[in-house]
Amino acid sequence: MSSLLQRMRARFEAWLGSPPRRGAPGPAPGQAAAAALPAQPLACASVVIPALNEAARIASVVRYALADPATAEVVVVDDSSIDDTAELARAAGARVITSTMLGKGTSMQDGVAAAASELLVFLDGDLAGLREGIVSDLCRPLLSGEADFVKARFGRGGGRVTELTAKPMLKVFFPELAHFSQPLGGIIAGRRSLLQSLPFEEGYGVDIGLLIDAHRAGAKLAEVDIGSLEHDSQPLLDLTVMANEVSRVIYARAKAAGRLHVEQITAMYETQRHATASFEYILSRRRGRTKLALLDMDGTITTGRFALELARATGREDALLALLDGGKAAAAGLSIDAATRSQGIAAVFRFVHRREFERVAHASEIRPGAIEFVNRLKRAGFMVGVVSDSYFVAAEIVRRRVFADFALAHPLQFDSDVCSGELRLNPAFMPMDGTQGEDAAALCKSHVIRRFRADDQPPPVQEVWALGDNLNDLAMLKLADRGFAIDPKSPELAKLPGVQVVASFDELSALLPQPLAAAA
Repeated sequence: MSSLLQRMRARFEAWLGSPPRRGAPGPAPGQAAAAALPAQPLACASVVIPALNEAARIASVVRYALADPATAEVVVVDDSSIDDTAELARAAGARVITSTMLGKGTSMQDGVAAAASELLVFLDGDLAGLREGIVSDLCRPLLSGEADFVKARFGRGGGRVTELTAKPMLKVFFPELAHFSQPLGGIIAGRRSLLQSLPFEEGYGVDIGLLIDAHRAGAKLAEVDIGSLEHDSQPLLDLTVMANEVSRVIYARAKAAGRLHVEQITAMYETQRHATASFEYILSRRRGRTKLALLDMDGTITTGRFALELARATGREDALLALLDGGKAAAAGLSIDAATRSQGIAAVFRFVHRREFERVAHASEIRPGAIEFVNRLKRAGFMVGVVSDSYFVAAEIVRRRVFADFALAHPLQFDSDVCSGELRLNPAFMPMDGTQGEDAAALCKSHVIRRFRADDQPPPVQEVWALGDNLNDLAMLKLADRGFAIDPKSPELAKLPGVQVVASFDELSALLPQPLAAAA
């Protein structure tokens, strides 16, 4: 037990009177240990609130948390919101930090790192209808030593994914956790020392992952009834993705614990990955936005080329250079179409583990100003996407690093997290009706623009910006309402009529409306 926690317990014992005698009987397991603690605990906990576009409720949640006597501070981790979430949270009394990467898991982990207290309480930013004293109630099992990790139980019962996916799977693989009413709930309390040792999943599986991992780490678990609450519901398509992700996390933990002996995990995860990489899923998230910005990845958002960086990291550079533009094939006068080249490059990385792809994508240098530009685009009403003829496994990580809305790239096939060398070309880059369109190849980013403009869900897309750096971006830039070439790699791109050449993202940001605070 940390010295900080020992000092906190000593303060409580002194406030109560003499501590209990050594060997004196304590509360029976499952009893509310809170009866032995002050009715109103002293300020002891950092309340962490991950938030993305929660302007409607974030201020009230912050004020609610600050009103609890157990709250020492409120830390709001803003996931690069495009509304006034950060400003409203700060005005309500929270300390606001910006997440280092898009995703609830990263926001929670950043909150753990930023929090000052040994005891941490996580609240969602869209909560309403909370009764008084929830932060205190969640802290009591931690202060008493009854628990190291606490989940909230609330009156509305579990949602559809909880009842139809999470609970049945827990009963099979982790029956000792099956009694938790809301295993997917985001209202959690725990010791900082424990949480720092646990992995935080990216996506909907973060909360169930923490519960299982805390259990497997030997932590004492508890569940506290917090009454009823109001919580925003999820669209059906999001629930489908959520169910897949929750299933994947439970299966993965079951396998790690030696409770699963079939190779269903990665297959299920790949299915979920392919679903989120699909154009249909992306369209479902447009939600009425009429402006679209498409940003190339290699050489545009990042300063380097992912495939080349991965090849160098895995000792495959010579094999790759034979397939890239300007390589041996080009020197020999051979013409390789984009699809064949992409398939050939994928084969170069056969037997490379997924973690190498992810490690290189996380280490890729982001061009200065890219994150601010994406944020400015979103605040101006744009839906922002990363479009790349590289791999979805990398593009999705870069998307989250710059806080874009979606990523479109080619999914690689992984077997047990090892690359098979097979590539599934993303249909979003192919013609819709067999016609390629002017200056468009059979496999071309410009088809993404055509698909968005053909979307029959009102209102229609009315304005498209596109940004690239090389010849494979040319048709996309020409088709966009405004095309930009950043630090172009080809003289042909720099001379293209209607395409504006820019040297930096700062130059692009200057073309967008200034934030209100800056304008003032």
